[in-house]
Amino acid sequence: MRNTAPITITLPHEMAAMVKAKVAAGEYASDSEVIRDGLRIMQARDAALEKWLQTEVVRSYREHMADPSKAIPADQLMDRVRASYRARTKKA
Repeated sequence: MRNTAPITITLPHEMAAMVKAKVAAGEYASDSEVIRDGLRIMQARDAALEKWLQTEVVRSYREHMADPSKAIPADQLMDRVRASYRARTKKA
């Protein structure tokens, strides 16, 4: 029994060229390996996002629900973000 399933995909020319370049450079043995690695990276990214949502976002939500008085109104938060951005861009 096979561990793989053949599929056909269509890529934009730029992506197809990137796949071919990776194989030509010797980074991968085949086009399939390039695609598999890309999918593994996507799985890892999705897992990291899910973990962040389940830990940080849920924790923050619970903290807010436990004491809504600690919340910062959106307009004040945006003022802080803008001020921080202006300060960083002045330094650059």
